[in-house]
Amino acid sequence: MIKILSSVVRQSCSPCVPSLSSFPSVPTSPLSIDAHEEIWPLRQPFRISRGSRTEAQIVVLTVGDSKHTGRGEGVPLSRYDQSVASVLAQVESIQGDKPLNRESLQGLLPAGAARNALDCALWDLEAKTSGQRAWELAEIPIVPEVETSFTISLDTPEKMGEAAKANARLPILKLKLGGDDPDLARIEAVRRVAPTARLLIDANESWSPEHYQKIVPALKQLGVELIEQPFPAKADEILETLDHPIPVCADESCHTTADLGRLTNRYEVINVKLDKTGGLTEALRLCERARDCGFKLLIGCMVCTSLGIAPARLLASFANWIDLDGPLLLARDRDRPVPYANGRIGIPPRDLWG
Repeated sequence: MIKILSSVVRQSCSPCVPSLSSFPSVPTSPLSIDAHEEIWPLRQPFRISRGSRTEAQIVVLTVGDSKHTGRGEGVPLSRYDQSVASVLAQVESIQGDKPLNRESLQGLLPAGAARNALDCALWDLEAKTSGQRAWELAEIPIVPEVETSFTISLDTPEKMGEAAKANARLPILKLKLGGDDPDLARIEAVRRVAPTARLLIDANESWSPEHYQKIVPALKQLGVELIEQPFPAKADEILETLDHPIPVCADESCHTTADLGRLTNRYEVINVKLDKTGGLTEALRLCERARDCGFKLLIGCMVCTSLGIAPARLLASFANWIDLDGPLLLARDRDRPVPYANGRIGIPPRDLWG
């Protein structure tokens, strides 16, 4: 039974993937599934090259058996032709009496926010049922603390400098860029006020090849260590012809393990996000396969609450970079949230997730 609610608050690689049996899922009897929308105001407007927002629209999904419940969270994105309504409709489409588990789910829903919310809820339910933490079920290590980047929203050089100055104590800053003439001035403004911070940049598909060739040498001199998705996903083959003095990371160009084969010689790094992979199950496979193919990993997120961050936090042990700052952009977070302190993330509490 499904109840829908609404509320406001450069290596050789083949596209084959490891078996799902690497992360076994216990078959379940029919489960109750509730899904609803939540709206979380942001601390301040968040802007990237594609537009700006003042709130995060989230779908929260709860699965339950007769004794336990599990929760998961998904963030629909218009960039991927998703909306709250489409996500709720996808959840509604799988109602029925047949048993549901994480393995069967992979064939029932496509990768995206709906499958993410349900997959993570099933992980949470299994953790509660078994009395184990989710990383124990997945048989992966977890470290007590990890460093995360903090995102500086796209704005004028002056305003981005001000935002960076207010957060200059943090170890890693990630700068949103727009593919226009002020991009270099934005990075220079941030570097002046945060001389010791590690810098990552994210163009969100906004650059042209000419912009890339013009700006990248200066970025190297400024100490930028990663460039995320400079070109549109449908036009990223140009990366095979350009120099890469700074590693380039695929975000919009990589969703699941099926994408890896075409990314060879274009990217050095893969951004793994649960809302792209469709949950922790596929994210674990993507991390494993990407590393086998020689890619480095960035673990990223959408603008979300701690409920969305908690399962992604499990992937940190595989990562070269971590960008799990979604809750820090909100006006408030959930009760009993993932712990953040001085640019570091702790272990999610058991009563939040997993």
